[in-house]
Amino acid sequence: MSKNKINGGCKSGGGKNRERPGEEDLSLFSSARNKFISRRDFIKGVISSGATIAALGYMPGSPGLSRARAASPGAVERLISLKVNGRTRRVDVLPQETLAMTLRYKLGLTGTKLSCDRGECGACTVLIDDVAHYSCTTLTHSVRNRSITTIEGLEGPSGELHPVQKAFVEELGPQCGYCTPGQIMSAVALLKENPHPTREEILLSMSGNLCRCGSYDHYFRAITRAAQGG
Repeated sequence: MSKNKINGGCKSGGGKNRERPGEEDLSLFSSARNKFISRRDFIKGVISSGATIAALGYMPGSPGLSRARAASPGAVERLISLKVNGRTRRVDVLPQETLAMTLRYKLGLTGTKLSCDRGECGACTVLIDDVAHYSCTTLTHSVRNRSITTIEGLEGPSGELHPVQKAFVEELGPQCGYCTPGQIMSAVALLKENPHPTREEILLSMSGNLCRCGSYDHYFRAITRAAQGG
């Protein structure tokens, strides 16, 4: 086959003679590309629109809120009053919100620590009517008419430390310090109920508070010192 025939074949079937898309086709393609929405943008849009619609139901005087309350006779009121450290605080609380979450993230009382979040370590211990409770397993709505005391509420009128706190410092109780607020609150609850506990009573009462630094002997001596008056 000659070279001319090959070249001729290329010319006859080459790209030069192919039909190119017209301006109308290009404009349609460009328009479709501009209207394309990425998966991320779509999800963002769904979330934002859902949040906006949900928020409308909580606006004062909203018909949606009135209908929701009428349709749900067992609904829990979200804006409640809590008596914390001797003060009455108004706070917006979700139906299944724990006291630890409310204290830390709604009222700014971060001395109450969150660790296990399942009622095992005692770092979140607070006093409810002078009795030690794990705040991570206590629903906030269940303590609306009760007195709550956190580690911040132990200080005296002039900012002085509580006797148990002083004893903890003097006995070098805190190591990393993360569990210390819960340890102190459990010790305060014990001494309120039993001002002169035995060794066994101290060990039993503090058994619900874990210390990952292993400072149990220091805490025991601190409680004994506080029980003896300093």
